[in-house]
Amino acid sequence: GDGFGARAGQQRWVWGQGQAAEMSLGDRDGQQRWAWGTGPGTGDGFEGRAGQQRWKLLVFVNPMGGRCRAGEIYQDRVAGLFALAGIQTEVIGEYPHNIPPHPHPYLADLDGLVCVGGDGTFNELMHALISRTQRKAGIPEDNPMAPLLPPQLRIGIIPAGSTDCICFATVGTNDPVTSALHIIIGDSQPLDVCSVHHHERLLRYAVSLVGYGFYGDVVSDSERHRWMGPMRYDFSGFKAVLCNRSYEGTVEFLTVGGTEANPRDQTRCRGRETGSNGVSSPASKWQWEQGRFLAINLTCMSSACPKSPDGLSPSAHLADGTADLILVRECSALGFLCHLSRHMDHRDQFDLPFVSVHRVQALRFTPKQLEDSEEGEQPGRRGWKGLLGGLCCGEQPLSSWSCDGETLPHADISVRVHRQLIHLFARGIEQGMGLL
Repeated sequence: GDGFGARAGQQRWVWGQGQAAEMSLGDRDGQQRWAWGTGPGTGDGFEGRAGQQRWKLLVFVNPMGGRCRAGEIYQDRVAGLFALAGIQTEVIGEYPHNIPPHPHPYLADLDGLVCVGGDGTFNELMHALISRTQRKAGIPEDNPMAPLLPPQLRIGIIPAGSTDCICFATVGTNDPVTSALHIIIGDSQPLDVCSVHHHERLLRYAVSLVGYGFYGDVVSDSERHRWMGPMRYDFSGFKAVLCNRSYEGTVEFLTVGGTEANPRDQTRCRGRETGSNGVSSPASKWQWEQGRFLAINLTCMSSACPKSPDGLSPSAHLADGTADLILVRECSALGFLCHLSRHMDHRDQFDLPFVSVHRVQALRFTPKQLEDSEEGEQPGRRGWKGLLGGLCCGEQPLSSWSCDGETLPHADISVRVHRQLIHLFARGIEQGMGLL
């Protein structure tokens, strides 16, 4: 039979043709073994933690994902593996926000959900699953302090989008076959989730980046150039760097104490075994910074991607109940470009006088315009007009928050980190694997 060695340690894959195909691996909790039949004398089925029971997955394929190639990627590279493993699937070719909000007997029989697309597709699926779980349990999502209930279903990601940041941070690569094998094995990786509120109203959930200023401007402008594909981010980023806009406001954040509170400790989170030990560090007092900021970024993971091998915050952890807050104060366009360039060449992007980073559990931001407004009305945003979409226009009063690639309608928000709120079909980044 065909065979190949796996990435590290005792893990080994063995494929057979015309006889029983077998796979065995060393697991963190001891030896586990899966087997499925593909030849004479063997029965169909997937043998795992649930005995002889066949797994059932609901697969959402974003028809617009990956330049409209998400469906092709799933059919050509993933569907056959699921069939070989004896996994039952139901494929839905639409956006995953259509998960039924009320209890459904079919959903109760599922073993997991799978999305085929980019980070935006995953965020829609995650948002729908978390919201459905809270409604079913009677937990008010609009209450920023409400303890949220983790969903029982795991989520699998088949990367097929313009950006696959979450796959890079949790698997180490954006290869669809690798992600499919993690689903087949049944790996489980906990993940922290941020809830974003405006006063007493839930806006979004996020796992990678909640950004104001530079990244908010880039995402907001790039939506007008979706026809450009992934190049739209480079185009909008170029415009934002030349504009060099800063925004005034007050950032309040709840810092984390203890030995794990240093976001510059040079450690690398590779999953729940290293770095993310599942123990949340003790919180200290609220702190605040006021002034003009080019960028305010909050991330629950490294947010690594091909263009930024170490990510926005290389030492951020996946599942310890904290996020890294990166504040970039007003500086010259050349200084900010230096900060951005360090994301691409492994230099310390925080070692600059106008950049600070904090490990936090919560965040509040109030723009200066709203602090001075008696009615608390949201000042209007002016569009980018003129040469290169606004390089010569005047000062813009407010930026937009980007929440995992989606633009939020409010500038004054509060964010809270929920420890290990969801689980993915992943196992973290193994040694010698991926970008780190």
